[in-house]
Amino acid sequence: MNKQNKQQVVTEMHEKLSKAKAVFLADFRGMSVEKATTLRNDLRNAEVEYKVVKNTLLELASADTDAAALAPHLKGPTAVAMTYSDPVAAAKVLAKYAKDQQAAFKLKAGVLSGKVISVAEIQALSELPSREVLIAKMLGSMNAPATNFVGVLAAVPGSFVRALNAIRLQKEAN
Repeated sequence: MNKQNKQQVVTEMHEKLSKAKAVFLADFRGMSVEKATTLRNDLRNAEVEYKVVKNTLLELASADTDAAALAPHLKGPTAVAMTYSDPVAAAKVLAKYAKDQQAAFKLKAGVLSGKVISVAEIQALSELPSREVLIAKMLGSMNAPATNFVGVLAAVPGSFVRALNAIRLQKEAN
């Protein structure tokens, strides 16, 4: 790779790292091509960009971004996973592969909202419900008081009607 190509890679990576909501680093040593392809496909489905970049180029590209804090973890073969939307979805896929491929795929660290997160924190992030589930739970919680209020309002006339019906039945029986 000549100097011009390296500069182009650094520029492209800098733009991507600047836009990313979360960045994760992993060591992929010993991973088979089949497993790596499956991982790439699963990450693509989760809207995560996965690249293998030389550590020196990644360090240069991460300057002036949140990912600059990951510099101490840039040792050995490094793969970078960047997500621009849902960090939980990315963490789920990466944690699953780290668990399944213990020897071949290991998470190193990550950056989420400008804060460096450890492998344990990435694992905890992966155990969170997805964004859609959290939104559904929140909407259910917001909807519950209104539903209960409507139920109470409907119960009052219903009780009144049942009381009138009981009085009518009592008078008919006499």
